[in-house]
Amino acid sequence: MSRVYLDWNATAPLRPEAREAMIAAMDVVGNPSSVHGEGRSAKRIVETARAQVAEAFGAEGADVVFVSGATEAAALACAGRGLKGADIEHDAVAAWIDPALPVDGQGRVDVADPAHSVLQAANSETGVVQDLPQGLAVTDATQAFGKLPVAFNWMGAEMALLSAHKIGGPKGVGALVLRRGTDLAAQIRGGGQEMGRRSGTENVIGIAGFGAAAAAAQRDLDAGVWSRVEKLRNVLESSIADRAPMTIFVGKDAARLPNTSAFAVPGWKGETQVMQMDLAGFAISAGSACSSGKVRESRVLRAMGYDGATASGAIRVSLGPDTQEDDVSRFVEAWLAGYEKFRAKAA
Repeated sequence: MSRVYLDWNATAPLRPEAREAMIAAMDVVGNPSSVHGEGRSAKRIVETARAQVAEAFGAEGADVVFVSGATEAAALACAGRGLKGADIEHDAVAAWIDPALPVDGQGRVDVADPAHSVLQAANSETGVVQDLPQGLAVTDATQAFGKLPVAFNWMGAEMALLSAHKIGGPKGVGALVLRRGTDLAAQIRGGGQEMGRRSGTENVIGIAGFGAAAAAAQRDLDAGVWSRVEKLRNVLESSIADRAPMTIFVGKDAARLPNTSAFAVPGWKGETQVMQMDLAGFAISAGSACSSGKVRESRVLRAMGYDGATASGAIRVSLGPDTQEDDVSRFVEAWLAGYEKFRAKAA
């Protein structure tokens, strides 16, 4: 039986639109900084993609700076600024902030000083969506972009981080979106590309894929694709809750991404569940995928007040537009079979 991919928050499968745009870009010879015809052709690809990302993210009139991914965008936005955040931020952001902001039991964060703070739009592990305050310095929008109707121009943040591969674009390209006129010191200096914010010849092929993926993601969102996904997520959770009542669903009383379910059985290691499900043909995770392949106790759940047994027993199942009802049913049955073995062994 074919494998089932349920780890869309780690990376989404490459969209056909992105693949086609990248293949077409491979035949363009020029350097985007060159002034001859070949260079202008490459520059046109970059600027088309910039407009596609801006439109999909509701960032018309803002600056879209292409970088190697959201990790680089986080460093560019946050390094040396002394920003505060919460201990639920992605590692790429957490590396640059003071994790001083309080988190409640549903994963929501209270921001007292937005101008000097970072707050993610949605959490990659739990799916919990935040109410972003006006005047926020930086928001990590990588998980919300393409899944929720968000627009930079009304988010109230000065800067936002985006990643192509979370929306079906290629890995290794992302963007920092910032309000026009925002003062930002380049971290990578040289030729002054990307409006002087990020030097280095642009990744034309990756950027082309990012732009096409952004446009396709917006079409999916407008068509209500994620509403169908949310119904499947709810079926998954109710099916498990009915037959495994000791399961803890994280953030269930908060607004969440439509595709994300984080749940735990205290004492049943998340790492064990991931391996068991992998052997059964299902790709899931035990948290963020950006920790060098390590499976560890969830820092996010500990910040939310969960004990170590629960935090180390959490898994994340994240669905996507390609997920089918049969995929969910098969996963539930496979997970419940593992759950029954765990209960028998623990008895």
